[in-house]
Formats: sequence, C-alpha cells, structure tokens
Amino acid sequence: MIEKDNQITNAKAGNIDSQLDLTLRPKTLDEYVGQKDIKMNLQVAMQAAKKRKEPIEHVLLYGPPGLGKTTLAYIIAREMGVNIKTTSGPAIEKQGDLASILTNLQENDVLFIDEIHRLKTQIEEILYSAMEDYALDIIIGKGPAARSMRLDLPKFTLIGATTKVGSLSAPLRDRFGHIYKLDFYQEDEIQSIVKRSAGLLDVKIDDAGVAEIAKSARRTPRIANRLLKRLRDFATVENYTKIDLPFAQKCLKTMGVDILGLDKTDRQILLAIIEKFNGGPVGVNAIAAATAEETETIEDLYEPYLLQIGFLDRTKRGRVVTENAYYHLEMNYPENKKQEQNNLFQ
Repeated sequence: MIEKDNQITNAKAGNIDSQLDLTLRPKTLDEYVGQKDIKMNLQVAMQAAKKRKEPIEHVLLYGPPGLGKTTLAYIIAREMGVNIKTTSGPAIEKQGDLASILTNLQENDVLFIDEIHRLKTQIEEILYSAMEDYALDIIIGKGPAARSMRLDLPKFTLIGATTKVGSLSAPLRDRFGHIYKLDFYQEDEIQSIVKRSAGLLDVKIDDAGVAEIAKSARRTPRIANRLLKRLRDFATVENYTKIDLPFAQKCLKTMGVDILGLDKTDRQILLAIIEKFNGGPVGVNAIAAATAEETETIEDLYEPYLLQIGFLDRTKRGRVVTENAYYHLEMNYPENKKQEQNNLFQ
C-alpha cells in the first residue's frame, strides 16, 4: 500500500539504465559534469566499500534545487550494483510507512529520501537505530502492556537530499557518514551539459546557441535542460533546423528569460523590494506578501541565485537589493542607498 500511495520506485541495477534513459541524467560519475570534489570523494568511498564488501556509508546531499542530488543518488546505486528505493519526506506520513520501506530493503540497498528535512520528528526517531544499528525498534501494544521489539534490518545506505540542511535535526545529521554541499555550476560546465543533452535529444545547435543557453541557465543543470527543451519546441514549430544565437536570443526573450537567467518572478521580487520597500531592508515574509509567492518558494528557488550573482544581500534587518541589480534593471541607484547599505553591514 505504501508503495502505491507514495509512488515509491524500486529499481534493480539492471533496470536503472532503462529508467535513466528516459531522462537526460548521466548514468555514471564519469558522465556527471561538475562537482569535482564530491565526485572524487564518492569514488573513493565506493571503491573502499566494494573492497570491504559493505554498503557505502549514509550520504547527505544538500544545496539549491536542480543541481543533481537525485542524479547522484541513482549513480551511487548503479555503480554499487544495488537496488534503489526512492521516496520523499512529505510522503512518509506515519511510522508504519517508513517501517514498511525499511523491512522490504535487500542487503546493501540504497534508500533515497528527497526533501529529508520535511520528515516528521517521530519518523526521524525510527531512522536513528536503523542508520546506526541496522535495526528497527517498534512498540507492540498500548499502555502498561506495551513492549518494545527489535527487528534486524539488512545493511543499507540512506541517501538524503535537502535544500535546507539547517532544518535537519542534529541527531539525524550526525548519523550521515558523508555530507556534501552541491554548488552552482560554472558556465563552461553548463555548456558541456547542454551539448550532451542536445546530442541525446537529437537537437542541432551551434556553440553560440549553447553559450546563450548556458548564460541564461542560472548555473543550474535542470534549468539548462529545460531551456534547451523549450528552444527545441520553438524550433520544431517554426521548422528551424539548427538553433543558433539569434534564434536562441529570440526564444529566450519570448519566454521572459534575460541574459543572466532572470525570469518574470525574479524581476518581480527585485522590483517589489525597490518600489514598495525602498530597496530594503525587508523581511522575506513581506516580500512574499508583496509578490503573492510563498516564503519557501522565494527562499528555495529564487533567493539563492539572486544572492549568488550579487543582486540581493541578506542583512540582520532583512533583504536588500544591491547596486548591481538596479543597473541590471536599468534603474538609477539612489546616492543615499550606498551609505545606508554600508551601515547595515557594520
């Protein structure tokens, strides 16, 4: 029942290839572009685990959405030659849900939990003994007649993915043997990803078109692939045989995406802070109310990139739009704002 309700995917190593073939995800660490330090450390960890004939230690992957956390989980399972079961924090509603998943694992399996920071506290408590002792502690009965029973579990690897590592409880976070932060990609790495995806999608595109997509992809592979697919749609409809720079620029403009990858919502957030809150400082809740966006959406999807490119600053009193953002939006930067912002950081 839990597998049906929560759409948990079971995949043996032999079937992982066919699942990944339906996407643009790389299948091996060698194909995976970027995150060099993480790849090197995972390679060592997997080789050591194979030599000891043990599962790789539990892995926690964190960072903004779209950087490849789920892809890495599938790659680990494939390269370790084991099954993978996937679910998400919000999907596990009761202790029995997680118990059902854990008891159905095979030796050395990978259990991937996306949005692991959204697990309920009582669910986390089951994971403590499962991760440390490979055992499941359950309570049978109620009241004075209740008794504890321990079930042995096969050795397995838990891979957790989160965009909010600070929201994980310390006891859960400390039980991961490998903790890796995925960073935004460099532009040349995004170009390599776009070229690879274009080949898989049988899309003809020149280097200038690739570069234009990479500039607008917010240093995020998922967004780069999405833009490539949308440009492919435009090319199909307009019978355009090869995506070049002028065509890419025209399509991206039609989609409301500018040269830095800012879309309508990004500009709406920046303009709301400038026009309604005098450029800041302002709290994220006020920004959410002014833009009709959810606070979590702003914090998870938009704010990380705006901070990364220097268009937004976080101060003790709230978010502040920077001088660079004013110039990008073709707005005059008030002279008095320079001194104000200097004071905010003092």
